[in-house]
Amino acid sequence: MSQLSELLSPSTILLDADAADWREAIRRSGELLVSTGATDPAYTEAMIRIVEEHGPYIVVAPGFALAHSRPDESVHRTGMSFVRLAEPIAFGNAANDPVTLVMALAAADSSAHREALAALAGVLADPARRSLLDAARTREDVLAALGADGAGPGERSAEDSRSGAGTDTGSGTGAMVDADAVPSKKLLLTVCGNGLGTSLFLKNTAEQVLDRWGWSSHLDVQATDTISAKGRAKDSDAILTSGAIADTLGEVGVRVEVIENFTSQAEIDAALRRIYAV
Repeated sequence: MSQLSELLSPSTILLDADAADWREAIRRSGELLVSTGATDPAYTEAMIRIVEEHGPYIVVAPGFALAHSRPDESVHRTGMSFVRLAEPIAFGNAANDPVTLVMALAAADSSAHREALAALAGVLADPARRSLLDAARTREDVLAALGADGAGPGERSAEDSRSGAGTDTGSGTGAMVDADAVPSKKLLLTVCGNGLGTSLFLKNTAEQVLDRWGWSSHLDVQATDTISAKGRAKDSDAILTSGAIADTLGEVGVRVEVIENFTSQAEIDAALRRIYAV
């Protein structure tokens, strides 16, 4: 059973919830965290403010939003909630709207939830398991879809198999040399509003692609927030982020690749090929 399953319980799952707009959808997910003592109501409002400030970057995959904010005194322990909406809602993300699934993440620190996010990325990247979430009739069905044995975050989804995301590009530092490429600084940044939620989600998927390439020992992928990214950008090869966060960052002096589907190894594979000219 994955850590993802350990952070969820039947009491933090709500199916076919009514919500008038994206704020109410996030509030429904936050209420579940409050009801189990994981957070205070202030954390729910903080999750909403993050979207108001940075845009709908939390919509990381088609129909799926990962609501979250920074750890603070309103978070008592790491936890997650799952809400399936009765009717799809637009969050303002043209690539991935409308949203039907909203999960909220409350992290007590910057590392306790990494395995859970890696497992979640694997579930969403697998069309069969994503379909199980969309069709779940009970809370137990949701837990089974999220935690049952099957394709994990390191396995290739059907989309990635068709698009060749697992193609071997060679191994060793020589694989990173191209006539038109500049010397690598051996650092990639994934960026979100607070550095703990969607940036980690994107980092996990990027690392899976690099594992297939045999480049993991040559590139460090670090998740960070917008403020830190502006200061560290010139020490990196490039930044991977959402369109909303790219707008927030502005000109940072290095290449910024916009990723629409944070679960798609195929999309990230293509972005890395552009960055490293392979």
